[in-house]
Amino acid sequence: MKSALMVQGGWQGHEPKQCVEVFAPFLRAQGYEVEIADTLDVYLDEPRMKSLSLIVPVWTMGTLAREQEKGLLEAVKSGVGLAGWHGGMGDAFRNNTEYQFMVGGQWVAHPGGILDYEVRIVNHDDPVTAGLKDFRMKSEQYYMHVDPSNEVLATTIFGGAHTPWIEGCVMPVVWKRKWGQGRVFYCSLGHVAKDFDVPEAREIVHRGMLWASR
Repeated sequence: MKSALMVQGGWQGHEPKQCVEVFAPFLRAQGYEVEIADTLDVYLDEPRMKSLSLIVPVWTMGTLAREQEKGLLEAVKSGVGLAGWHGGMGDAFRNNTEYQFMVGGQWVAHPGGILDYEVRIVNHDDPVTAGLKDFRMKSEQYYMHVDPSNEVLATTIFGGAHTPWIEGCVMPVVWKRKWGQGRVFYCSLGHVAKDFDVPEAREIVHRGMLWASR
C-alpha cells in the first residue's frame, strides 16, 4: 500500500486542518494509507520518512529546526514525493533557504489581497493539466520569487491597480521539479479550503499529488 504523510500546522489563517480534510479522503480513495501529523518532529524519523510514497506539507510560516529540515530534504532526495499548495508549502520556514530551494519558489506578496484573476494553462499535454481550460479564481494572487529551473504548467498575469510597476508580469502558478530522486509539485492556489470548491484548482492538486508520489 502507498503511504502519504500530511503535516498540518503553522499560521491558522490558511486553514491547514480544513485543507487537509479536503485532500486526505481523495488520497485514501486512491489506496493510500494517510497519516496526519501536527508536529514537525515527524521529520526526524528518518526510516519512516524514507519509507513514504508522498509528503504533503500544510504548514505556513513557522520555524523548522535544522535537523527537521534535514530529515525532510533527505527523504525527498531519496525519492519520496513532495506536493503542496499556497502558503502551506510556498510560504513556510522563511529562514530555511534550502527548503525554499527544494520547493522552487517563495511567496513575497499578494497585491490587492482577495481579488478576481485568471489562471492560464500553459502546458496542455502534461498529465497534471491535460484537458483543463483556463479558469477564474477569487482569492489571493501570489507574487513569488521562483526558480528558473521549474517546469511551469500554469501562470497568471498581474494587473497594475495595486502595484503599477508589476503590471503585465506573468507569474507561475503551478509547477513541478525534481529534488534528487524525488518529484516536487507546487500550486499557489488555496488560500483557504473553500478555494478548492473551484473544480480546476482541486483537480490540479489531485493530479499533482499523484504525479509527485512514487
